[in-house]
Amino acid sequence: MTDNRTRTAFTSVRENLLLSIIVAAGWPVWPLLLCSVLAVALSLERWMQLRTSRVVPVGLLDSSISTSQQQWPTREQIDQLARASSLGAVLASGFRCLTDQPHCSEAVLRWQMESTGRSVAHRLERFLPALATLASVAPLLGLLGTVVGMIEIFASQTPGQSQPAQLAQGISVALYNTALGLIIAIPTLVVWRACRTRVDQHVMQLEVASEHFVQHLLALRARRTQR
Repeated sequence: MTDNRTRTAFTSVRENLLLSIIVAAGWPVWPLLLCSVLAVALSLERWMQLRTSRVVPVGLLDSSISTSQQQWPTREQIDQLARASSLGAVLASGFRCLTDQPHCSEAVLRWQMESTGRSVAHRLERFLPALATLASVAPLLGLLGTVVGMIEIFASQTPGQSQPAQLAQGISVALYNTALGLIIAIPTLVVWRACRTRVDQHVMQLEVASEHFVQHLLALRARRTQR
């Protein structure tokens, strides 16, 4: 019972402290809070969407090659492959191209898969510019809040009457905005950099897998033609 009361009291104090900081920071804190909510939401969305299992599942390329060597996939199987992952969409575009145009040239096959790959890469980069913008804007909003606070502080001072304590308190309050802006910007920048690196890695893996699959499809078509 005592532990529960202690935790409740601690939670209440922490909530009151957070609320007092928000109130003390003034109106400029609200755009910063909006930036923090957007940054968290976009970071979680990108982190989920850029998982390896959703982009380049392990073993998908090998299984697609081995399956097509035994039997050419149906349209339903190709559609299912395209919906499975980003790599699946690229591989499925190769299957579709040879299904619709069995005698298409290598250039047409490559163009089809590269077009799908560019579309997939664009989807992988979704919301990354927004994260970068939030990481850049948050410190500026914090600085704006600080400037607004300093203006209010000096405007409230009476000429000829110095109040060092009130001035020091006002300056510390004004700095809440700068601190909050940095608190938002630093993690957002780290997440953006991590997601940017992951996208680059996935795009490279897609390019390598696509080239390997093109060679497999051409060789498979040649064997089927010889029969």
